[in-house]
Amino acid sequence: MTHRTLDPAPHAAAEAEVARLHEHFIDARGYLAACTSGLPTRGSRAAVLADLDRRPDPAFYTGVVDRTRAAFARLVGTSEARIAIGSQASTQIALVATALPDGAEVLCADGDFSSVVMPFVYAGRGIRVRTVPLDALADEIGPTTALVAFSLVQSATGAVADAAAIVAAAARHGTWTLCDATQAAGWMPVRAELFDALVCHAYKWLCAPRGVSFVALSERLAARMRPVQAGWYAGADPWASCYGGASPLAEDARRFDVSPAWQAFVGAEPAIDLFAGVDAAGVHAYTTRLATTFRERRGLPASARASAIVTWDDPDGCDLARLSAAGIVASGRAGRARVAFHVFNDDEDVELAVRALTP
Repeated sequence: MTHRTLDPAPHAAAEAEVARLHEHFIDARGYLAACTSGLPTRGSRAAVLADLDRRPDPAFYTGVVDRTRAAFARLVGTSEARIAIGSQASTQIALVATALPDGAEVLCADGDFSSVVMPFVYAGRGIRVRTVPLDALADEIGPTTALVAFSLVQSATGAVADAAAIVAAAARHGTWTLCDATQAAGWMPVRAELFDALVCHAYKWLCAPRGVSFVALSERLAARMRPVQAGWYAGADPWASCYGGASPLAEDARRFDVSPAWQAFVGAEPAIDLFAGVDAAGVHAYTTRLATTFRERRGLPASARASAIVTWDDPDGCDLARLSAAGIVASGRAGRARVAFHVFNDDEDVELAVRALTP
């Protein structure tokens, strides 16, 4: 791996923290796509390769899943008992939909990621989805709103929701809150206790293999949900729940577990453990500094709330093509070019992207 020297910045502690994190990644020069998929950590790569040489051992994998759940609980500041494991955010959001009464109103943000919205659109039972601009979510929550569901960071634009205002408005009206932290956890502080449901797929900013997701649930919401996906792993004793249908379910959020993808969790454990042990505020300061520098160099307007994702209009894809031609991995969404700055990026990545886009 090529050692990277970070430019001086006012957040010395944040820079030192991220300098340490750099050592956990194989050189990622020009990879500005953590918002699409994170890069594997050295620990994840080693764990997956070692697992290929190991005979399958269900007891070993059970321990891996338990430790990964515990690491995610530390990451989002909650207890393991509140967390159910899954493989996709959309299926876990669909479980939340089972708690809603018939005819309930669900409030979502315009243009939010479909996995947040579609489980409610197709939930049936007369459930109604209403969408409004992201910054209007708090104001639009009313006495008929059963649930407000939103991504903490918008996939298409990188905009950061005003979670505090949304939660406060929901509390005034007795509205449940569901936050998708898939585009947030890993680069900004996230606290599950703020929400009735916090969903996160770990393959983006948490740099885990695809196929590992989590939902942290409040007791009041979990009590209304139905474990419609219950299988053997949702049992109070999974190994005693392998046959038949009379096995008691776990009393905590594990009753909403699905059988884990073992190899994916093997790779996820080192990555999530790594991010659970870092100063999230320091990582936020570092990644948003890089993004802000890129914005300023490109003359882009500042974001309302600091974000590690930068997007701009690129309807014909020309800017994305320029980035690709320069060897930079970026992405395009909803007619916009999109770059993301994570802990494995640095000021040289900013410079490379700016040069690629400068005529």
